[in-house]
Amino acid sequence: MTDVGAEPDTRVRWWPYLAEVVVVLWVSLGASALRAFLAILDRLTVDVDLADQSASIVVSRTPDRPWLDLAYQLTGVLIAMGPVALALYLLVRGGESLSVLGLDGRDKRGDLRRGAVLAVLVGGAGLVLYLAAYAAGLSVQIAAVTASQFWWTIPMLLLVAAQNAILEEVVMLGYVLHRFDQAGIAGWLAIAIASLVRGSYHLYQGFGGFLGNAVMGVLFGVLYRRWGRVGPFVIAHFLIDAVAFVGYYTLSDSLSWLP
Repeated sequence: MTDVGAEPDTRVRWWPYLAEVVVVLWVSLGASALRAFLAILDRLTVDVDLADQSASIVVSRTPDRPWLDLAYQLTGVLIAMGPVALALYLLVRGGESLSVLGLDGRDKRGDLRRGAVLAVLVGGAGLVLYLAAYAAGLSVQIAAVTASQFWWTIPMLLLVAAQNAILEEVVMLGYVLHRFDQAGIAGWLAIAIASLVRGSYHLYQGFGGFLGNAVMGVLFGVLYRRWGRVGPFVIAHFLIDAVAFVGYYTLSDSLSWLP
């Protein structure tokens, strides 16, 4: 029983925030990191060089039945949005607005401008890093898209790009760093942890994918701390993936220099 007139407990209760992060990641990107870790173990324990292996990001499930393939693709996007909805629901249920992540319309032009610049810089650097990692035998051959050609393929690729951008940036960048702040975790440590998780769920691509995405996580984390808005990073991520997916789908046969 609390004594009458006693001072209220103002200590930061860190554990509910970390528990929330664990649960949200458990059903989303953290689970992907565990699967990616097993994937890299699988790749390293077979008698095939890493550079001679390949990985695809967007694939057809039932290319002989386009209607079912479309249903699979749409269902995948819908399921991936579940953790985003969960994270946002937990914020709102806790009495916070989505503006704490910068998810509002206060600076649409600024978000778009910053996102576009980031996409050019990070996308270009990422391509160079992938080529260098592949040449060093640290990356698999990434066939970004191995989907069949249907009338809806390009719109679906754009939708998957949007899915990746929203899931990773809203959850891994905005929500996780916000909860880490509330738990009292130091800023540099929070960014380091989030960046390592981001890199980990790309391990299925090899060590190049891990390093490139971890570095991107650090850059995004530092800039997010400065700008306080997740919008630019969603836009940047969408543009990077959209160019990669649609570009590979339409031009892969013409790009002989691309592994």
